Amino acid sequence: MLTTARAGAALATTALATAALLAGTAAPALADTPSASPSPVAAPAEVYGKGDPTYDGVWRQSLALTALAATGVVPADAAVNWLTGQQCADGGWPSFRADTSSAAATTGACDPKAEDTNATAMAVQALSKLDGHQNSVSRGVEWLKKVQNADGSWAYNPGNPGDANSTGLAVSALLTVGTDPATVAKDGKTAYDGLALFQLGCAAPVGERGAFGYQPLPDGSLAPNGLASAQAALAAAGGKLPVTNTNRADAAPKPLDCSTTTSGPVPRAASAEAVSAHLVAQLAANGQHLMLNTPGAAPTPDYNATAWAALSLIQAGHPTEAAGAADWLAGNGYAWAAKGASGTDASAAAILVLTAQASGRDPLNYGGSNILQLLIDAGPAPKSVPPAASAAASEYPKGTKAPGSSITEADDNGGFSPFWLIGVGLLIGIGGGLLLSLQRKRGAHAPGGGKPAAEPAEKAMEKPAAEPSSEPAAKDRPDTDEGDGQK
Repeated sequence: MLTTARAGAALATTALATAALLAGTAAPALADTPSASPSPVAAPAEVYGKGDPTYDGVWRQSLALTALAATGVVPADAAVNWLTGQQCADGGWPSFRADTSSAAATTGACDPKAEDTNATAMAVQALSKLDGHQNSVSRGVEWLKKVQNADGSWAYNPGNPGDANSTGLAVSALLTVGTDPATVAKDGKTAYDGLALFQLGCAAPVGERGAFGYQPLPDGSLAPNGLASAQAALAAAGGKLPVTNTNRADAAPKPLDCSTTTSGPVPRAASAEAVSAHLVAQLAANGQHLMLNTPGAAPTPDYNATAWAALSLIQAGHPTEAAGAADWLAGNGYAWAAKGASGTDASAAAILVLTAQASGRDPLNYGGSNILQLLIDAGPAPKSVPPAASAAASEYPKGTKAPGSSITEADDNGGFSPFWLIGVGLLIGIGGGLLLSLQRKRGAHAPGGGKPAAEPAEKAMEKPAAEPSSEPAAKDRPDTDEGDGQK
């Protein structure tokens, strides 16, 4: 059975034939997808998640290790060694290879055409956060430089036309090691030139300007794509995983200025703001989440693209505009991450951890669920975990546990604990009783036989003393910002 990440990839092949992008809810859009394995492959014990790793093993392992490192978890050596063991002799990573023996390496197990730029870019970002893997990281970066297309872009598999997602991920990998993408070029075309190939400019309709398309359609035009826009936006904003950018803009992102031009690529200086403005408009139009539009099927919420959009907006300096998406994921993302066909979707759990951490939310209590523990439980036991935000696990809401303990499954209510609702109800009831009591006391001393000239109790209840804030408390807002959901 395909994972949610790669199930979308299988659809992508058909979609490309009709020039439409299809992608799974837990993965970036894929260009050249290998044929389905004849039978499901069991996930090795060292890998996060239990689903078939054929199409996303390296991807989800890298994303999981990145999220764990971002939150102070030291993963098991076996988990890290599995990832480094997947690297090919030429420096690239495939999506997954079952046989990593030295003999297999000389018999085609690392076919260069099957190596995966998305997996490689994510492995580079993950291993750069872990000590002792500089050699693997450097070899991975050199491989990415070697397989860059002549137009500056990257394809999912080398030798094919580039796409926005793969190019954006490669740019983020370069940024991870401190390499300026403007200096990485083929035939005079830089990595940023390659990224610009997929961004809609002033020639597009107003509502599409700034968006990224996955690949050009047969007629050469671009169609806006949610996941392509969300992932490419991180690179356009100079970002990588985990997002730790602390720049903050006071104003909303600026839409593309087309007052003096109607054609040409989007200028590099305007790219991040233009795509950010597009993402903000799309989030607002859909209740603070992006939608997955699959030909022949009704649109559905795209959790993965929504998470990447939040991370990209934070990186671009717009955490306020990202807050609605981060909160929507907190209230709706648990089932997506925890209840896949094979149990926990490690990619989904990891991107939620990264989103919570970047947006200043608590991954130990994200919408009432301990998403960090969900990810920890999906792989080998870590070497160490950070101290809990509170020493006592009992202080966490129902559905959460302190790191190091087994997670308790949240109720199917979008992630919010019913105890939270009950607590609010009790507070309201207590508050209402106090108001009534105070009114009666005032009335007892007022002229007119104890009938105070006050609003009815139900009217008073409509006006609480203070409006609850949607912003987390200062102590819950670390100065961080930032995820690929498969791919």
